[in-house]
Amino acid sequence: MDRYVIERTLPGAGQLSEQELHDISARSNEVLSELGDNVCWVQSFVTDDKLYCIYDATDPALILQHAELGGFPCDSVKPVSVVISPQSGR
Repeated sequence: MDRYVIERTLPGAGQLSEQELHDISARSNEVLSELGDNVCWVQSFVTDDKLYCIYDATDPALILQHAELGGFPCDSVKPVSVVISPQSGR
């Protein structure tokens, strides 16, 4: 599977309650279960008005399908070319 970064605009995302984030996560997990093993949510980063999500998938179309079925915004799906870290510069 390839890794992707998904950008989602969600006004007020940074002010969502723990319960609201739980509910969003639970809905995402439900849809992922329906889609099978070819798409996997790794983690998400919540900012003021955006979510940046990391997914592994065999086809980016599955990520778009996940967004559509779950009712999630999906502004862009970008493949990860390479991962760097502080270790990359040592």
